[in-house]
Amino acid sequence: MTASYQKNAPQALSNETQKVVEAFNRLDTDAKLAWLYFAYEKMGKSITPAAPSAADPELAPILLDDYYKLSEDEQLTIMRQIVNCEDSEYSRAYGALNEKNQLFVWFAWAQAMGKQVVGMPGNYKATGAINDVLSQIEELDFEGQMSVLRTIVGQMGYSDVKPIETQAQTGKTPSL
Repeated sequence: MTASYQKNAPQALSNETQKVVEAFNRLDTDAKLAWLYFAYEKMGKSITPAAPSAADPELAPILLDDYYKLSEDEQLTIMRQIVNCEDSEYSRAYGALNEKNQLFVWFAWAQAMGKQVVGMPGNYKATGAINDVLSQIEELDFEGQMSVLRTIVGQMGYSDVKPIETQAQTGKTPSL
């Protein structure tokens, strides 16, 4: 398993994609979960799907096997912990994955929603803020969409792995 060392380092580099990530980050926890659900629901239509074959699902058995056996309340709690970067068993397992596997976890959960994974309430109505962020990502090209999604999912989960200090920070040159 690999960890994302710089959770706050933007990977969505263009101004346009950064604005989408910033708009997403302003949403509250449940709105972020709803946005992820709606984004994955639109995959293959107005949002380009990430290639699930590029992921290694065997790296996340706790998130892709054990998780499905939990109650809907427990599943929702875990999703919230991951979105909020809380220190929990599932959030740590998620935080230890690279972005392509994190994308795959959300993809797998979205595919199982309403069956093995807690679904959206039948009477749920997306807020204007959620619809606005969805519209923003739909307007991006494939690379922009993937950049936004990787950045968003890469910011989630818990990891106590700290980035390695740079030469500029330490004042020391690397030695062999």
